[in-house]
Order: sequence, then structure tokens, then C-alpha cells
Amino acid sequence: MLIAGLGDRYNINSTSENIPALWQKLAPHLGHVPGQVRERGVTFGVSYNMDDEGNFDYLAGVEVKDFSGLGPEFTRLRLASQRYAVFAHGDHVSSIGRVHMTIWNHWLPESDYEAVDAPNFERYGESFDGRTGNGGFEIWVPVKQKG
Repeated sequence: MLIAGLGDRYNINSTSENIPALWQKLAPHLGHVPGQVRERGVTFGVSYNMDDEGNFDYLAGVEVKDFSGLGPEFTRLRLASQRYAVFAHGDHVSSIGRVHMTIWNHWLPESDYEAVDAPNFERYGESFDGRTGNGGFEIWVPVKQKG
């Protein structure tokens, strides 16, 4: 899957609260990103290039057919095929930090899976309302069987 949008580097402990501002900057582009697969609806928040100090790159974007026609303001990311554990969550998007903590600190250690060094992402479907933060979302975590 090819994702294009706006991206920046964040720290889980000190700057990740700035991610909503990135989504606000992306909003005027939605439906107008060159090569966008769907004009309206599904968006992705992708976390990648994580390091041991809690720094990571975050891309707020949409799926595109290809990267041609994208201006320099757009970040591009290719997501390789991968096995994911998918967590659907119906509450307000403000609960996303708590959901991530539950997945990483409880579900993953207690499951038969381990995380893979690959991007993880949030998927916001057509029912998600970016203005209100309601409508639910999914968190996709790359995994492989333990052992």
C-alpha cells in the first residue's frame, strides 16, 4: 500500500501531543491528493522509524495509486505486505494513547505474537468524523507468531 500525506518527527514523551495539528494541516488536502484512491473516507496515521529514545516519524495521509504528481510538501511511504493484529475501537480519538498502551503493555505480552520491526498504523474509516473525533478507528500492529 502506498501512503502519501504530511509527516514529521515526534517523541512519544514530549511532542506526540502535536500530532493532531498535523492532521489539521492535512485536512484541506483530503480528496485532492494526486492519485488518492478514495476521494473521501479512509485516512491513515502511520508510525515508523522508531528508535530507542522514543522518537518516531508519523505520517497523516491517504492511500494513493502511485507517487507521481505529488508535490514536495507530501511525505511518501510504501507499506509492505505484513501480518497485522487489528484492534477496532469505537470511542473518541482522544482515547488513542490509552488504547496503544493497552495493546503494547498488555495484549502483546500476553498473546502468542510479538511485534515486528515495521510501521504500525491507525486506520480511520468512512464513519470517522475528523471534526468531532467520533466514529471509531482501528490500530494495526505488525506481528509474527512467537517462537
